[in-house]
This record gives sequence, structure tokens and C-alpha cells, in this order.
Amino acid sequence: MLNVFTLSNGRLVQEEIESLEELSQFQPIWVDLESPSLEEKRWIKQYYGLSIPEDAMDEDIEESARFYAEDNGELHIRSDFLIADEQDPRTVRVAFILNLLNDDLKSKGVLFSIHDEDVPVFRLLRMRARRAPGLLEDAKEVLLKLFDADAEYSADTLEGIYDDLEKVSTQVLSGDVTDAMASEVLGAIARHEDMNGRIRRNVMDTRRAVSFMMRSKMLNAEQFEEARQILRDIDSLDSHTAFLFDKINFLMDATVGFININQNKIIKIFSVASVALLPPTLIASLYGMNFKHLPELEWTYGYAYALALMLASALIPMWYFRRRGWLK
Repeated sequence: MLNVFTLSNGRLVQEEIESLEELSQFQPIWVDLESPSLEEKRWIKQYYGLSIPEDAMDEDIEESARFYAEDNGELHIRSDFLIADEQDPRTVRVAFILNLLNDDLKSKGVLFSIHDEDVPVFRLLRMRARRAPGLLEDAKEVLLKLFDADAEYSADTLEGIYDDLEKVSTQVLSGDVTDAMASEVLGAIARHEDMNGRIRRNVMDTRRAVSFMMRSKMLNAEQFEEARQILRDIDSLDSHTAFLFDKINFLMDATVGFININQNKIIKIFSVASVALLPPTLIASLYGMNFKHLPELEWTYGYAYALALMLASALIPMWYFRRRGWLK
């Protein structure tokens, strides 16, 4: 899918392109390619003279090759964007190509983005740019606003984790944690820990991309200050992710502790039963081994006496254990 974005009265306008002729009708500041076909890549090559690298969206690219500048003035940035899907949280690799030094007016100041699937941050920026005139002025501003929206999207996701962990805390700290509840809590904690880790990695990647833009000296004074503000926002997220890691570890330890308590209760039942049944076993052994002949022939009430003694020897320890509160 090929979309171009132009500015009209300060607002961002989106146009879906289905032919090379349509592409030539617009003067965009942003060209977005989502899962581009070979034909769409050929249009970009033919009209803008831009060759999209074959490894633009590879996941195994070297970290040192994710941010670089070409001799012709093209800036290449490959950054990951978070998709906070509860069922399938993941990151999407996006390749940005920004050409600011080309004399061809058709490609000067145009941002190209290539990715495999729709990114929530892109939708967020498009919605804001349509509602707020003057939010975007050029291609560099688009790229900065995307990273700004990415940091805010990560912050919103962290707030969601805060709210979910509050519910988990209420369940765990209630004290009545069954094994079934503990299983659900551990599953929820594991999902939040995974999401928190993805957010931490995402903001680290965004910090590197913004820092590269600042080092490349491509930003004017106002944009440079905006980039510094984005870095400050990202730094503020680090403390939140660290706090959430600590909170998740606490809830994990508390839940595992309740699981151990439930298991200890089961083991305590067997321990009490074994101690309580030891005296009757001893009496039965003595009764069966200390007679010259069959006890029924010499003592009429031998069985009854032995059974009563065994029952009493079992009840007395149980009464004692109950009085001490060991059976609760």
C-alpha cells in the first residue's frame, strides 16, 4: 500500500496512490509504504529516483548499520515501533529514508517510510495532524513527531500496565489466593513483564534514533530543542519501567509465597496424620507380638481393648494438635 501525505492549509492530507500517474499529481512531504509491492517500489524509483534497499526491514541487520548517511545526502534510520496488542505484543521495524540535499524538488524534503504492517503511532500522528493545523511543516518535523508520538504511546501503555497491576495487587494482597487464582495472576504478571521489557527496548531504540538526528546537524534550532524534549520525556519513562519491574518482582514473589503456603498446608495434613497414627500402629504391633498363644483364646475382650486403646491414642494427639491450632 502506497500513501502520500501533503500539507493543505497546515493540515496533513492523506492520498492513497494506485498508479504512477496519481503519484505525479502530488507534492508530498511524507511517502508511506506499507508492505510495498515490486510495482510500488518501481514507481518510487522511477518518479523520485530512490532505490529502496532490499534489507530495509530485515530484523538481523547489524546495529551499527541502522543509522547512517549516504554521500548523496540520504539519511537512513531504521527504528522499531511498539504494537501493544494484549494478545500479541510485538515491535515493527520501520525504515526511514530522508533526502534533504537533492536538488530535485520532487524528492527534496520528502520522508519515505517502509514497513510491513500498520503502526499505531503512525495512525496517532495522522489523526493529530488532521486536527491541529501547523503541527507539521516539513519532512524532518514529521520524523520528529513520529518519535514524539512513539514516546507518548509507550507512556500510555505504561499507564495501562499500572492500572492492570493495581487489580493484580488487590487480588494478591487480599490473602485468599487459591492455586487457580495464583495461576491467573502469574500469567498476567508474565504478560506485563514482557510488555514492560518491550517498552524499555522501544524507548532505548527511539532515544538512539533521536540522538542520531541531533548529531547529524539536520535540525534547526527549534527542532533541536524539540528533540531534546523528546529525550527528556524518554528519560522520564526509564524510572517508570524500573519501578514496574520492581513491582512485578514483588507481586511475583508474593504469589509464589502464597503457592508455597498452600502446598505447606497439604504437607502439614500428611505430617499431622502420620504423627497421629503412629501410637495406634505401635499398639497394634505390641498387641500382635506379645502373646504366647492366640489372644482370642486367653482374653475374651482383647480385640475390643486393643481397638479402644488405639482409638484413644489417635484422638488424644489430634485433640492436642487442634488445641495448639496446628490443624487450622
